Amino acid sequence: MDFIPVEVNDHKSYIKTIEWHMMDKTKFFPLSMLSSFSVRCALYPLTLIKTRLQIQKHNDMYRGMFDAYGKIYKYEGFSGLYKGFWISSVQIVSGVFYISTYEGVRHLLSKKNVDSRLRALVAGGCASLVGQTIIVPFDVLSQHLMMMGTVSDKKIAFNPLGINNNPDKSKLSVTIDIARKILHVDGFSGFYRGYFASLAAYVPNSALWWGFYHFYQDELLKIIPSSVSHLLIQTLAGTIGGFTTTIITNPLDTVRARLQVQRIESMADAFKDLWREEGLWMFTKGLSARLVQSATFSFSIILGYETIKRVSVNEEYRDFVRW
Repeated sequence: MDFIPVEVNDHKSYIKTIEWHMMDKTKFFPLSMLSSFSVRCALYPLTLIKTRLQIQKHNDMYRGMFDAYGKIYKYEGFSGLYKGFWISSVQIVSGVFYISTYEGVRHLLSKKNVDSRLRALVAGGCASLVGQTIIVPFDVLSQHLMMMGTVSDKKIAFNPLGINNNPDKSKLSVTIDIARKILHVDGFSGFYRGYFASLAAYVPNSALWWGFYHFYQDELLKIIPSSVSHLLIQTLAGTIGGFTTTIITNPLDTVRARLQVQRIESMADAFKDLWREEGLWMFTKGLSARLVQSATFSFSIILGYETIKRVSVNEEYRDFVRW
């Protein structure tokens, strides 16, 4: 069990990381789902913008994040920023499996006395493997919905499946049309298009994010006075960790998005296309939106996650938890 030695009047040691067995799961799971949904709802426009920047060739439609926001709002309205959101929101279900796997693996490794940062790295990778297996089909659908009817001042449209995007059709009808088209063209495997690219992008992303989170938290605790809020230190560590991870893994995320939406056959082909189109700029494709999204997402997720852990902690540990 990790404790923080804190200089206080009663010389009490505080828990650095609230572990799985310390929490009341009947509180933790519903609060965790509510927090995850709220964060995803608030940050979804950044996800949509990031995806469109990654899919476009050169700067055919948008010159950058702010230009994309302005054009989407101008031509598609505010609702255009939330295309595909309702199907993407299924991620709150996969999130339950993700966090259960993460905490479960960390708990198992703690019994082997594995270093906390290595525990986080391994557990983060395992959690992403489980989460991606559940969410990839919904990711494929939501990304097609994100791109449906994409327009700019050049009137460029994106519709690789040739779906009839009649504005009078309901969101459910359009989603069903996309699902039917994918099933007809690719069979069931079409819903897992880019699955291995997703694993290649998100497993190391998740592993590194959790690993960096615990690494930065440990380092910040060494240099920041004990009087500073522990929750503040954790949110700062999560934000820096997200920033670092995003810079490292950005090309893999771009390849994943292109495989799932542009119907490219392999990761190698996607990399070749990116290199031919962008050269060294491929490493910055959609990076600005992804950095903003990642930093904001990391801050919000850790704030919600660590707050919920504190609220859900069992009574016997409550006096050893520092806010």
